[in-house]
Amino acid sequence: MTEPEHGVDPHSADHASRLNWLRAGVLGANDGIVSVAALVVGVAAATTDASAILIAGVAALLAGAISMALGEYVSVSSQRDTERALIAKETWELENMPEQELAELAGLYQAKGLTARTAKQVAIELTAHDALGAHLEVELHIGADELSNPWHAAYASAIAFTVGAILPLLAVLLPPPEWRLPATFLAVAIALVITGWLSSYLGGSPKNRAIARVLIGGLLALGVTWAIGSLIGTAV
Repeated sequence: MTEPEHGVDPHSADHASRLNWLRAGVLGANDGIVSVAALVVGVAAATTDASAILIAGVAALLAGAISMALGEYVSVSSQRDTERALIAKETWELENMPEQELAELAGLYQAKGLTARTAKQVAIELTAHDALGAHLEVELHIGADELSNPWHAAYASAIAFTVGAILPLLAVLLPPPEWRLPATFLAVAIALVITGWLSSYLGGSPKNRAIARVLIGGLLALGVTWAIGSLIGTAV
């Protein structure tokens, strides 16, 4: 029996947060590769006009980057609002129900395996040091100084998508017309293998399975748009 694969082992909440951002960046780049590649392959199958391919590719890149940025901004803003509301609620409870909150914190540590006596002592000492921080960490798993930043999420998603999208755009425009489609399929396949490997490494999942998923899905998307573009090009 083989041992499970492991990615980078996070030893702190900050480290785990950085890994999450890195995974999100890899996935954003993967979206850029597949979506833009599928579109330019479809257009290139219908026409050899480089300007038409360029316009379609740039439009897809800009639209995708903006869409990714807006989506991440809205999502993370909602998460940040929720985190702030939870912090405000916890602050109110600590000010108005200190004894109940102390008992709750002790109960949480007891549930983690400490004896009742030790859990109560830990709760008393942590409350004296930083009551809000202790409750946020153990009860809600968030930090008051580590709230999600929607602007950072938006910028990161837009940049990751753009970096991924540039590859298929260059692959389809730089070669001569007869090599555009093979070059794009090859470049996208290599890029998907890399992003699949990175995502599995960061997530600690089996690499072959992750690579196969993104590679098959991406090439299938390219194949479908190529077929549609060929049919439209022939009909026109």
